[in-house]
Amino acid sequence: MNPIHTCLCIALLAPMAASAQARQTIPLDGEWLFHKTGDHGWQAVTVPHSFDGYRGPAWYRRTLQLSHARDKQRHYLEFDGALLVTEAWVNGRPAGRHAGGFARFRFDITDLLQDGGNEIVVRVDNAPGSSVAPLAGDYTLYGGLYRNVRLVSTSAIHFDMLDYGGPGVYFKASDVSRQRAALSWTARARNDSGRAVHAVITARLRDAGQQEVASARQPVLLPPHSTVQVALQAALPSPHLWQGVRDPYLYTSEAELAEAEGGSGTRDRLSFPAGIRDIRLDPQRGLLLNGASYRVHGVNVHQTSLPGKGIAASDEDIDADYRILSDLGVTGLRYAHYQHSQRAYDHADRAGWLVWTELPLTAAVNGSKEFLASSEQQLRELVRQNSNHPSVMVWGLGNEIYQSDEHSARVLSSLQRLAHEEDASRPTVYANCCGPIDGPQASHTDAVGSNVYFGWYDGEFADLGPFLDGNHAKRPATALSVSEYGAGASALQQEDPPQRPKPGGRWHPEQYQALYHEAAWRQLEARPWLWANFIWVGFDFPSAGRNEGDTPGFNDKGLVSFDRSVKKDAYFWYQANWSAAPMAHITSRRHTQRQQASVEVKVYSNQDKASLRLNGADMGTQPVTGRIATWQLRLAEGSNRIDVTAGSATDSVEWHYQPR
Repeated sequence: MNPIHTCLCIALLAPMAASAQARQTIPLDGEWLFHKTGDHGWQAVTVPHSFDGYRGPAWYRRTLQLSHARDKQRHYLEFDGALLVTEAWVNGRPAGRHAGGFARFRFDITDLLQDGGNEIVVRVDNAPGSSVAPLAGDYTLYGGLYRNVRLVSTSAIHFDMLDYGGPGVYFKASDVSRQRAALSWTARARNDSGRAVHAVITARLRDAGQQEVASARQPVLLPPHSTVQVALQAALPSPHLWQGVRDPYLYTSEAELAEAEGGSGTRDRLSFPAGIRDIRLDPQRGLLLNGASYRVHGVNVHQTSLPGKGIAASDEDIDADYRILSDLGVTGLRYAHYQHSQRAYDHADRAGWLVWTELPLTAAVNGSKEFLASSEQQLRELVRQNSNHPSVMVWGLGNEIYQSDEHSARVLSSLQRLAHEEDASRPTVYANCCGPIDGPQASHTDAVGSNVYFGWYDGEFADLGPFLDGNHAKRPATALSVSEYGAGASALQQEDPPQRPKPGGRWHPEQYQALYHEAAWRQLEARPWLWANFIWVGFDFPSAGRNEGDTPGFNDKGLVSFDRSVKKDAYFWYQANWSAAPMAHITSRRHTQRQQASVEVKVYSNQDKASLRLNGADMGTQPVTGRIATWQLRLAEGSNRIDVTAGSATDSVEWHYQPR
């Protein structure tokens, strides 16, 4: 590798004197230089940065000014995610290689740094391959340094920074009840110095008021250039339980690594939110949260992707998406089809949403040893980076793997064993499609989800309930869920009442999606033994292989448009069913040009009754039955204003009637 030298030089790091205090973190976002095949020269870009429509290698570079780079600290280049295979060089020397596009990873660059300018060069490659998942999938695989990059500096004595991108300290609560919880910490202490060190690891749990409520302390001898794993235990009387959206109470877990008496004091320190809860999947009662039945309903979400940015979303972009989901009233989310950013899991922890998070084993697998090893690595990364999140309820091992053969069986069974080795406290799940619920593909994991689209790709609306009942009869001892269901919709395409569209066609009227979800949710709600139900999908998203709806290259099954400017009617159907905040929504609101005077006005609401006025005239009050109220009206020629009031909620639309 002969990197092209440039003069882009960005001084970001203040002098890093040797310190016995906690680690230092320096953002490496902002300006980089970028180049890919076909480009003429290098262009300045801002990282996070992503690219679409190109599958192949691309290069990023920058210069970083450092002082005291050769002190006694350790220095790590940390990536929150890069697609798909990443290699890095510092000052012309290899820093590391990582395969996998969605997990955090780190390279130890201590021995590569120098005082003054340090040239960092990163190569990312999202070219299709055969050894790294995903091999295929119904979503666009972007490329680039699309999540944050930083330099992390620690003492030579520190919690393990190279434990599959994990924090190096792992917290669990077990035997959870309202009277007591058993607490445990697993800490991986690393000694990168050339001498043995007598150290002490201290773990603490603090309540929301930052009062210490439990602690544990363990001395440990750290041989030189070694990692030692230490277990610590404590008990917490009368824990304040994490109760989902009703009460997502969070403690703070702290871990401190210090040299024993006569040493240099505290060498590393970590802190992260922690929740005390017990989650079980029951084949007959659904999900049990702290012993009580708990209905999990929500949407599938890909990581935030936006026009002009792709997947290089800012924290503010992610926050905006999660406000939309909060307003919808979800109690759970399925993170499709790969590990999401840590900010997403943090949101779920605080909101009380239960999360299905999964590996990027979509559509296809490979029977090679290399593919299995890469998949196992991605599973370890997924578990170790996310096991501290109380919101995570299951580990997903795959989605719609269309081949059911010895290769898929070998991969899934191996991952099942590994998932239990990594975290026996959470069940595994597979999202099944196109094969029987009692077939071999759906028989590896502890629980199973079904991806079903009756009334869209095949069948009729009413087929959903009997299909699910049949699955329940075939697998009465297995916890079952609906991992996907949905229909396409364009807010630009209006037809009231709608005809059934062709899924692969260019006409996807918004009204049909709403009718689909009205029918589907009634059947799902009536089956409390389902431990979760997830709509496909929360937001429209890029899918390069599609040519349907109003825009090629997109999956338009979202409840919200890709640019987030439109919440489709189906969004408000679920808000009426899921949200406690008073709401009313007039459907077909974008069908503004009318050619028939006689119309039905349909309103979604979570109130008991609703009143309507047409052009100022009182059209009466109707009961809200099954979250719907309707009126039969006759429009006047020209503009017509319709106003609805339901409790404290109001809504209005303006429709124009022009006879043919």
